[in-house]
Amino acid sequence: MTKEYWNERYAKGQTGWDLGTASPPLEEYIKQLDNKDLKILLPGCGNGYEALLMAELGFKNLTILDIAPLAVEQLQNRLRNYPTVRILCEDFFTHQDQYDLILEQTFFCALPPSMREQYVQKMSELLKPEGKLVGVLFASEFDKAGPPFGGTTEEYLQLFSPYFIDAILEPCHNSIRPRQGNELFVKWVKKDL
Repeated sequence: MTKEYWNERYAKGQTGWDLGTASPPLEEYIKQLDNKDLKILLPGCGNGYEALLMAELGFKNLTILDIAPLAVEQLQNRLRNYPTVRILCEDFFTHQDQYDLILEQTFFCALPPSMREQYVQKMSELLKPEGKLVGVLFASEFDKAGPPFGGTTEEYLQLFSPYFIDAILEPCHNSIRPRQGNELFVKWVKKDL
């Protein structure tokens, strides 16, 4: 799952996870956020529909990153009218900063399960005290090899609980039709370790 792998997926249009718009559960969450000054990260953001929505809504402190140069180039074009959005082409696992909120949308499921513990540790590291990790995770295992890689509620609780308090972990009520019944909305609050 290298930079070259993901770049090739974008070059060939092999982006079956791409909804062509912001994920409805995340869109609903984003629209209820009042504080437009929150420092927010969207890692592995791909085509960045949630980032575009947030820029349009006036969020002022938004960082988006992806490892694939082609995805980043497309994001730069799509968000060229929003110069305050920081767009980075880099590896999430080497990124350094601190955020109030990190939004998760199809990044976790793109990583091999062997990297999940590293993902959780890095998320905790990137969040300020009491920072939040909010997003959508798949609520089932998949028959075919990924990505995407699925998971279960029990697995997620075991994985995230050393670093986060699960404020919300529930089935999404507004998933797109093909994903109905297969998505969990999660809101994790960083523990004071």
